[in-house]
Amino acid sequence: MRARIAMILLLFTAVSIAGCGKRVVDHEQVSPEEKIVIKFSHVVSENTPKGLAAKRFAQLVKERTDGRVEVQVFPNSTLYKDSEEIKALQAGAVQIIAPTTSKLSAIYPQWQVFDLPYLFSSEEEVNRVVNGYIGNKLYEGLRQNNLLALAFWHNGFKQVTNSARPLIMPGDFKDLSFRVMINSRVLKRQFEMLGAHPVEGTFDDLYRVLESHVVDGEENTMSNIYSKNLYKVQPYLTVSNHGYMGYVVLTNNDFWSNLPGDIKGILESTMLEVTAWEHEQAVKMDRECFERVISTGAVTVHRQTDQEKKEWISVLKPLYSEFSEILGEDVIKSIERELAP
Repeated sequence: MRARIAMILLLFTAVSIAGCGKRVVDHEQVSPEEKIVIKFSHVVSENTPKGLAAKRFAQLVKERTDGRVEVQVFPNSTLYKDSEEIKALQAGAVQIIAPTTSKLSAIYPQWQVFDLPYLFSSEEEVNRVVNGYIGNKLYEGLRQNNLLALAFWHNGFKQVTNSARPLIMPGDFKDLSFRVMINSRVLKRQFEMLGAHPVEGTFDDLYRVLESHVVDGEENTMSNIYSKNLYKVQPYLTVSNHGYMGYVVLTNNDFWSNLPGDIKGILESTMLEVTAWEHEQAVKMDRECFERVISTGAVTVHRQTDQEKKEWISVLKPLYSEFSEILGEDVIKSIERELAP
């Protein structure tokens, strides 16, 4: 079994290296005297909640500053991979990114609290936590690393796909391999508790490693499953809503502090408006993308029942106590109190 896992990791790395050829380098030179250029790098498709919101933000900023500010959006990891973009932001190579909460755990491990399975049941619950004590605590951890949170964007709840068999009960995961996002020990342990083998990988390589069967499956939101065509190489889909995926829109604090006051005000008000719009789009697109995937006839869909959900929770609940020291027992308990009926 160890030999198989080692081979999976080796193949995953090889595919990742091969996938680097399509990346672009931004050579555009714009004089600071002419305009303020903000490079917004992200890793998902344009036709996703994050992709559409980034584009809308750029358009509105251009209009409201009369072209004085140009937000250049780089989707699909064309500028930086998800394993590179935080360092790029800290170095000033880009000015805005929007990584998943999981990827922030390399800087501040407590962000992994959002990866705990079945912690949230709706976007409204996520908003309550983000806008309260826990959100402030997590944002403060970013500020200590010269990062400033501008907004929190939704993607949606995650489903599970794979190419081997229907995943109905926890035992169905046994010996399958699943790609997991980088930096999250919680996500790795989640699949280990289900009897599967987690393999870290970047989002831009996900389709290729699934198509080539380097790994058997993955977990993702419906907008990502549809926009990245993952359903074409993953014939089994379990609608589990077991985990939540959200994004933190970040900027470099030094860059932000040095912006002219009037420009900063326009950017802040525009980001607030776009964030409300993005939240609506995330819910809408989740439903629409699910319907589109079903209409293709390419996948066998299983909707998790209440009894099956109890079985999954029973297996995964020990994650809460296992990571209480890393995440902070006060963080977990504060969220549970906040979400208590």
